[in-house]
Amino acid sequence: MDAPTPTEVLHAESAMRLQSRRYGAINWLGLRTLLWREIWRFLKVGMQTVFAPLMSTILFMMVFSLAFGDRRWGLTSVPYADGLAAGLAMMAIITNAFQNAASSMVIAKVQGNSVDFLMPPLSALEHAIAFILGAAARGLLVGAASLVAVALFADVVPKNWFSAIYFGVCASVIFGAVGLIGGVLADKFDHLAAFTNFVVTPLTFLSGTFYSVDALPQPFSTISHYNPVFFLIDGFRSAFIGVSDAPLALSAVSAALIAAVLCWGSWALLKSGYRLKA
Repeated sequence: MDAPTPTEVLHAESAMRLQSRRYGAINWLGLRTLLWREIWRFLKVGMQTVFAPLMSTILFMMVFSLAFGDRRWGLTSVPYADGLAAGLAMMAIITNAFQNAASSMVIAKVQGNSVDFLMPPLSALEHAIAFILGAAARGLLVGAASLVAVALFADVVPKNWFSAIYFGVCASVIFGAVGLIGGVLADKFDHLAAFTNFVVTPLTFLSGTFYSVDALPQPFSTISHYNPVFFLIDGFRSAFIGVSDAPLALSAVSAALIAAVLCWGSWALLKSGYRLKA
C-alpha cells in the first residue's frame, strides 16, 4: 500500500479540524452535562436523598410543637409552630445542599476517579457552577418538600414570596459552595463527618432554627447575630411570619456577600487543583 501523499495528509488533517467541537468561551455542553449528572445522582436515590430528610423534619416539628405548642415565637404574637416550620425548612436546605456537593467530591476521591473531573474540557469555573447548582437543586427540592411535609402543623404559605425564594437560593448556593470546599479538603468520609459535626451543625443549630435570638439573654443574643447562618434563617423566616430579628436589608446584603466570597473560594480551590491532581 502506497504511503499517503502530502496533499492527502493535508486533506485528512483539515477533515479532523472540521470535525472538532468548538466550545467557545464557555463549554455549555460540558457544563450542562456535569450539572445534570449532579442532579440525577441524587434523584436516582431519591428515597435516601429527598424523602429520608423529611422524616427528621417531621420528627423535629412534632416534638417541638408538642413541647411548645401554646407558646409564641420569641417576643411576637406569631404561633411558635409557624416560626419553627420556616427554620426547619431552611435547615433542610442548608444540610442537603452541603451534603450533595461534599459527598460527590469525596465519593469520587474514595473511588479513585476524582482526576476524571480534570480531564474533560471544563474550566474550574464551569466545574464550580455545575457542582454548586446541582447542590442548590437538591437543597431547594428538599426545602420545598419539607414545607409541604409540615403543612399540617403550621402555616407555611409565604407572606413575601420574593424573600422566601431569595434567601432559599442564597442558602443553597452558599452551602453548595461550602460542601464543595469541604469535599475538596476532605480525603475520606471521616474528614467530611468532622467538618459536618464541628462546623455545619453548630452553625445551623445556634442560628435561631428552633428559637428567636431576640428572646435570648445577653450576651448570647448579640453573639448570635455574628453567626452568618443567622441572616439566612432570619431572612427566610421573615418571609413566612412577617417579622425578623435583624433588618431584612442587612440580612439580604450579608447573604449575597457570603455567597460571593464562598463561590469565589470554591472556584479558586478547584483552579489550584489542590488534592485533586495526582
